[in-house]
Amino acid sequence: MAKDKKIDMVILGLLSHEDLTGYDIKKRIDGAVSFFWKGSFGNIYPALKDMESMGLIGKKDTSVGGRERVSYHILEKGKEQLVKWLREEQAGNELRYETLLKLFFGGVQGKDISIRNIELFEDQIRSNLTLLKGYADTLEKNLDNNDHVYYYLTVSFGIDTYEAYLKWCVKAKKMLKEKIKEGEIL
Repeated sequence: MAKDKKIDMVILGLLSHEDLTGYDIKKRIDGAVSFFWKGSFGNIYPALKDMESMGLIGKKDTSVGGRERVSYHILEKGKEQLVKWLREEQAGNELRYETLLKLFFGGVQGKDISIRNIELFEDQIRSNLTLLKGYADTLEKNLDNNDHVYYYLTVSFGIDTYEAYLKWCVKAKKMLKEKIKEGEIL
């Protein structure tokens, strides 16, 4: 499956659990899914339109409090497409961190900028880790629901990964402080 169509699988996966509006889909992606997958309104709505035209999803117009709402639901063909994707043995697992890219070229500016970038990364990781631990606490109380077991495993992967990132941050800052001489720039 083409990389740009993974959003289809994210949407189908979300709709396999419940009917959602485009806004609800974006909220779910921005919530727990955002720790490992990003999506924007700019690619969600075109994907919904394409998937509807392919017969993967259906939509239902409703009115809530005088406001028109369009909710989407997965169709049988969409479930088949989702299962087909889940069974694919190949998965793209790219790692893209701008902080690491900046660190890679850090010698151009010196260690102080690199240390600051690592500290900013550390702050972001701590914040995300707090959220993930909150999700884990909630999910641990509901592991009798099969879907929650899958969610929990995803969350625990994030926790373990982010804890490793924090350990790396400490090591990286220490190494920069000890090994890079003051004022040494490319």
